[in-house]
Amino acid sequence: MDARFLEGVVVTAMPERIDRIKHKAYVYLTVGRDLLVFRQPDQPYVGLQVPGGTVDPGESHLQAALREFSEETGLALPHALEPIAEQTVLFDNDQGRDVHLRRLYHARAPRKPHASWEHFEMSPSAGGDPIRFELFWLDIAEAAASLPARFFTGFHAPLPALSDRLGAGA
Repeated sequence: MDARFLEGVVVTAMPERIDRIKHKAYVYLTVGRDLLVFRQPDQPYVGLQVPGGTVDPGESHLQAALREFSEETGLALPHALEPIAEQTVLFDNDQGRDVHLRRLYHARAPRKPHASWEHFEMSPSAGGDPIRFELFWLDIAEAAASLPARFFTGFHAPLPALSDRLGAGA
């Protein structure tokens, strides 16, 4: 198993010991009641995710969210992004203790660009080979109610509030 994908824990306070802090930005894209998610078929142990990733040096969280979205989906995101949440996620692994400081954004699109598709991220932030993504849509109320265990660490947490925001009723 790839150490980058060990399950972490969403925490409410910074842990006492930290080896590395990584700033992250993610986009929850919705079309109506549907949320864009992806899985990594070559790493089947990794849960569902939303597009996003590491903030590069000199880059804002918003810039990173837009760049990472494009790298992971192959799509440009010309829509406005609304901040929806911040998360602190703790990962203990064989390289030490990592804390991911996540900023989560919401974007609405008028229509789906594809029902589902495959895309490769060609330059992963941790290096290595391109990463294959299978992107598809889930009803957000269904995902909030019945699928939390299928999501990678913490990505399910804002779904009930986002569902309410959309009027989808979680």
